[in-house]
Amino acid sequence: MLWTEKYSPKNFDEVLGNVKIKDEILNWTEDWLLGKTSQCILLIGPPGTGKTTMAHLAANEFSEYIELNASDKRSYDILKNTIGESSLSKSLYGDGLKLIILDEVDGIHGNEDRGGTRAINQIVKDGKHPIIMMANDPYSKRLQSLKPKCNTLIMRKVHTNSIVSLLKKICVKEGVEFEEHVIRNLAKRSNGDLRTAINDLEVIARGQERITSEDLELLSSKDDIVNIFDTVRTVLKSKDPKRVRAAMRVDSEPSFILEIITENIPKEYEKVNEIQSAYEKISQADLYLGRAFNTRIYTYWKYAYELMGLGVALSKAETYKKFSRLTNSSIFPKLSKSRGNRNLEDKVAEKMGHKLHASKKVVKEQFPYMKIMFQNDETAHELATYFDLADDEVKLFRSRKIKVKKSKKKPTKSNKSATSISTPKLSGDPKVETSKKVDVEAKVSSKKKSRSKKVKNEDKAVKKSSKDTENENDSEKTSKDSQMSLFNFKK
Repeated sequence: MLWTEKYSPKNFDEVLGNVKIKDEILNWTEDWLLGKTSQCILLIGPPGTGKTTMAHLAANEFSEYIELNASDKRSYDILKNTIGESSLSKSLYGDGLKLIILDEVDGIHGNEDRGGTRAINQIVKDGKHPIIMMANDPYSKRLQSLKPKCNTLIMRKVHTNSIVSLLKKICVKEGVEFEEHVIRNLAKRSNGDLRTAINDLEVIARGQERITSEDLELLSSKDDIVNIFDTVRTVLKSKDPKRVRAAMRVDSEPSFILEIITENIPKEYEKVNEIQSAYEKISQADLYLGRAFNTRIYTYWKYAYELMGLGVALSKAETYKKFSRLTNSSIFPKLSKSRGNRNLEDKVAEKMGHKLHASKKVVKEQFPYMKIMFQNDETAHELATYFDLADDEVKLFRSRKIKVKKSKKKPTKSNKSATSISTPKLSGDPKVETSKKVDVEAKVSSKKKSRSKKVKNEDKAVKKSSKDTENENDSEKTSKDSQMSLFNFKK
């Protein structure tokens, strides 16, 4: 049997640390046993603080319990068919209550656990039995919908002195001699994780009669930082270089760490000169990160980590003894909201760049001037047609639609005559319709007469003109004949 199981607490009195939370869980179990329903409990804390142990101790007070942990598949269908059915049905052992335990709720992710968080919300809402859930990350997005429905209890790390006393008791029971500094070193290395401390002790002490400082070399150092907010809190609260450098060993993107530290500096620092100095270190760290990404020389990262970690930590004259609520970076929600607009800009820049034979970057620099040019309707219409821009793409430069002036076609003579001859549709009283028909027919006949008169007058004019031309021809002939006769006479 592992020592973590062998020396696990048998009741709440043996649990180390978190005294207030122990009392709240005891009162919660008593309320349920007395028939008073209350909210489910959400235990949040780092590993090794006793979350699962307290849940199992609370389960001893009920008739039975059902547990799902991180190793089980926790999709929507699985949770509804197992935990969901159990939360609505009675216990197999009489009329007693059964406790439902869900471990590592913040670890529900991936295709295998699709819809798991939604199923847990429904179970919490409709369930008739007590539920205890555990999580490691208090800032997890998967807990945002669960926290308002639960009694959230934050568990703290176990104190080093409490871990030292427990390790000594284990060594005495196992008959292992120890040195004081070895036990204390094990407790410090665990960083408040009681489970890790017991496991490390078992590695070096099982089967041994004595443990020394040389046995510590068998152990690998534990990653102290679990959460990125622990890193930020250490940077803003501490001035110890070793502690700050150790805190910066976190598995996260350096740009993400930089953004969160930048966001929380004014919430911790109060003096203007301290805030100014901290932001100067942040700007220098940002320059080194930019050089690393542009040149692919990632040795620049170490300078960035020193500046945004130790540089910001040493910018304050003294540490502030106050509580500051750390928040996530506000730039990422803004970027997600503006993602559609940025994609639209890239699309328009690609179209314009193809026509202008320029890169996207150069075209985007001209967008402010394009907005001015698009204010004129005619210019906007010409630019939109030239670049083949759709209506949603034009909205990038102007808010209103482009007004296109439609040219009105003048009606021809044939259309005029056709419209003048065409008769309107008649409807209504028959007497009125007949009178309208008569009027229309009279107008049409008068128009026909006037046209016939015009045609006759034109014919007469043509005849007169033909007669005049004939007379002119005759006169010309006579003049020629007279000239010829005179010529002959002279001869």
